Amino acid sequence: MVQLHVKRGDESQFLFNTTVLAPVESVIQQITAIYNGRLKVDRICSEIPELADHGTTLPPNMQGLTEEQIVDLNLIDEWEEKCVPSGGPVLRRDEIGRRNGQAPNDKMKEVLMRTVEEAKALISKKQVQANVCVTMEMIKEALDPLRGAVMIVYPMGLPPHDPIRMEFEDREDLSGTQASLQVVTEEECQLWWAGKEMQRGKKLQDYIGKNEKTKLVVKIQKKGQGAPGREPVITEEQQKQMMMRQYRRQEELKKLEEGDDDSHMDSEWTDRQALRKQFQGLSNIKWGPR
Repeated sequence: MVQLHVKRGDESQFLFNTTVLAPVESVIQQITAIYNGRLKVDRICSEIPELADHGTTLPPNMQGLTEEQIVDLNLIDEWEEKCVPSGGPVLRRDEIGRRNGQAPNDKMKEVLMRTVEEAKALISKKQVQANVCVTMEMIKEALDPLRGAVMIVYPMGLPPHDPIRMEFEDREDLSGTQASLQVVTEEECQLWWAGKEMQRGKKLQDYIGKNEKTKLVVKIQKKGQGAPGREPVITEEQQKQMMMRQYRRQEELKKLEEGDDDSHMDSEWTDRQALRKQFQGLSNIKWGPR
């Protein structure tokens, strides 16, 4: 299998297995699906701690308002009584006024947070270092427990405007957010290798040959953004190793220089004639006036 180390910019994303016979278009389709799937898992994992701390999201027309403003405007959150966490709610007010403050109890919160950590580990960028290839099955394995944990804590479901529910139902609205800049659709995605764009309509073997054991770094880029920066001749890890070896070499040279001190040559025990002088009675002779 050909192993692709997928990056965006200089940042590692994940490893992906394919074959040299795979069409470039098919590879782009699978890579963008995994890339955007990881982003979805990451967005859900960033929202669930807020759910665990402050309850469900308020309706859009109530978000950011103070309690006095809500009363003055006669606004009511009709989902607060419908979407009650298992075991009853605990009051934890949201200072920014985005969520209703009816949080799950500590036991239910633990269910949510433990599932988040497991999901994040499954799609972590550290999988690159562990030489683990990410697949769409792994994305599903991360999403399903998250959906299950939310259902356990909120058996009646979440409000339709809650971003977590919208993510699970693929209705998320990312317009105007930083998250929208990270998403790369299949249509606008380009795949680059060695400073060249891999053109749709061709196969991987048209660029890398027929060796199925090839490992290479590819970069995804949006159309119109130009060519991404090329990979350095040596990796950051290799550079660190070289610097460590250079440092150790310098330390060894310092020790050798310290070991070149010849002052010990003036010591009596270094005199090769000492034994002969002792037998001849010349060892204690001192020259000079008494």
